[in-house]
Amino acid sequence: MHYVWHHRLWTPSMMRTVDGLRVDVLDPGLPNTGSGPDFFNAKVRIGDRMWAGNVELHVRASDWGRHGHSSDRAYDSVVLHVVGVDDARVCRPDGTEIPQLLMPCAPDFRHRYDAMVGNVASELPCAADLPQCPSIYISDWLSALAFERLYRKSARVAELVRRFEGDWGSAVFVVLARALGFGTNAEPFERLALSLPLRMLLKHCDSSLTIEGILFGQAGFLDGQRADKGENYYIARLKQEHAFMAAKFGLDAPRQLGWKTARMRPQNFPHRRLATLAAMVASGFPIAYNIFGVSSESEARSLFDVELSGYWSRRYNFGTESAPAGRALSDSSVSSLIINVVVPVLHAYATAYGRDDMRERAVALLQGLAPERNSVTRIFTAAGIACGDAFTSQAMIELRRSYCEPRKCLYCRIGHRLLAKKARP
Repeated sequence: MHYVWHHRLWTPSMMRTVDGLRVDVLDPGLPNTGSGPDFFNAKVRIGDRMWAGNVELHVRASDWGRHGHSSDRAYDSVVLHVVGVDDARVCRPDGTEIPQLLMPCAPDFRHRYDAMVGNVASELPCAADLPQCPSIYISDWLSALAFERLYRKSARVAELVRRFEGDWGSAVFVVLARALGFGTNAEPFERLALSLPLRMLLKHCDSSLTIEGILFGQAGFLDGQRADKGENYYIARLKQEHAFMAAKFGLDAPRQLGWKTARMRPQNFPHRRLATLAAMVASGFPIAYNIFGVSSESEARSLFDVELSGYWSRRYNFGTESAPAGRALSDSSVSSLIINVVVPVLHAYATAYGRDDMRERAVALLQGLAPERNSVTRIFTAAGIACGDAFTSQAMIELRRSYCEPRKCLYCRIGHRLLAKKARP
């Protein structure tokens, strides 16, 4: 009833008081999230009289007395009582009777509402009804969601820039580290990057061993590793480098980073991703200044053209050789980094300095990239929603994470339209 009243989902010709007076709602009022009447400052015409005041809703009219409103002065200004069952007449605390409206709502609306919002067993409860929703509503909503997601990522970059007092390079370092976690290890990677000043790392970028020692040591990956001669001599050197640099710069390793490797493909192990980050820093971290000049997908991909050498050229973690030599990142991984690093950084920079051309470049990159293929996009494509680029796949992820999973169907434009059509009798 609250939803129907708030969104004006009634049939106007059926809006009459229980005494037969016509009710015209000029303004349903503002929802009240605290104590007191359900809607403030409503404007309604009842018969030939205009009323301005508050509106109270009850499933049964007799709930007015059961809830103690008859003696509560907070309900003096109620001008309309909206009910689902007319089983009592109600009065204000001063004894004057309140006009009462029997809400004209489809009998099965509650059932339909519960079937959508309360259906936790279905991945997409509205899937069967999506064909009823005009494509223009879906495409407009997806476009809005893509920008909603982009602006949130952009704001995260801007917050890092403020944290580092305007140092965009350090912000890019943290954003890149988080993205290399690819969701599963995003938080540990970010905490690790925040524990290491980029400027300190770049002072030692002439030594890959030093950079790797610092990163692997701070990550806790050297703890418990054998460090004798032979192939483990490399690990011994890493431990020495980390111990020396930690003492020199007073580095404190983050505690309980919570790295995850279970049910993970070897190429996604955090060890190999960390080795990739070390290789980028050891080469001077050129992405920190090249990222702002990116204007095409090929230029964006060149930022992540990294090859691992030495110990990590054929390893996924500390252990036997198993990884094939070659590029550190696959094409799909690079696409993910463009989406989660290049685009948000460009957009944040454009927002900070009023660069509309750069903002357009960021959006164009998303629209030119192939769509992501994952469990989320598969749910929506199976329901008949086309996904032709990364701009749309990002919108689908935003829709899934922010609306579908928390069951915020009332706040979703698709859910609202489907429910609104079913609300009227």
